[in-house]
Amino acid sequence: MQQQYIDINCDLGEGQTLADCDKDALLMPYLSRCNIACGKHAGNEQTMYQTLLHAKQHNILCGAHPGYADPDNFGRLSLAISIDEVVASVVAQTQHLAHIAASLEQKLVHIKLHGALYNDAEKSPELAGALCKAFTTQLPHLSIIGLADGAMQTAAQKHGLAFLREGFMDRAYLTNRQLAPRTLNGSVYTKSEQCIAQVLALVQQGALETLDGGTVSVQVDTLCLHGDSPIALDVAQALPNELAAVGFVIK
Repeated sequence: MQQQYIDINCDLGEGQTLADCDKDALLMPYLSRCNIACGKHAGNEQTMYQTLLHAKQHNILCGAHPGYADPDNFGRLSLAISIDEVVASVVAQTQHLAHIAASLEQKLVHIKLHGALYNDAEKSPELAGALCKAFTTQLPHLSIIGLADGAMQTAAQKHGLAFLREGFMDRAYLTNRQLAPRTLNGSVYTKSEQCIAQVLALVQQGALETLDGGTVSVQVDTLCLHGDSPIALDVAQALPNELAAVGFVIK
């Protein structure tokens, strides 16, 4: 069996305390990269610094995870602000995290939008285009992580930015290739077996059964595990052996 590699990313730094960061660090041995909250939808100066430090100790890649500045709703509700305001906020959040990373002689390598902002960019080619245009001039060295075959992928490619096609192991899809809204029953997986099955389907078949009864083809470069999921650690610990059994190594 020929060995193949798979990238696993995880949203981290979304707590408020050092204890939250220590809990996040338990996931890091099973990851290849992390997306660090930049203090607006979640996190703060302390958690950004500590998450970057832990990532350096575990030798995993780091990226920015900017979201809407709405901590009361964890960045999961759309805000009625202009595209220019969104772009300015995302760039500022990313630069803030990059500044903290530089103090640790650490560097950021990617950007992944959070929550409602991630979804809004996929629904709005105009927003996706404005973000990617800004990235080319202000953050050109960073790759973009976004939904496979979505609006951000199209915009990133148009502007010459490196792009990683993302799939999700702990969320259900719809036949329109979007993630099923969290308001739908069954949209968020609650059993590690569901997540493992989805990972294996993505890496072996590149196809998934959807929540609304169909199937979709999804080719991915990186798979996301949500760090705030109650089953995140169980899934992370099971993944290496499950992937190794079908010829994949996390890298």
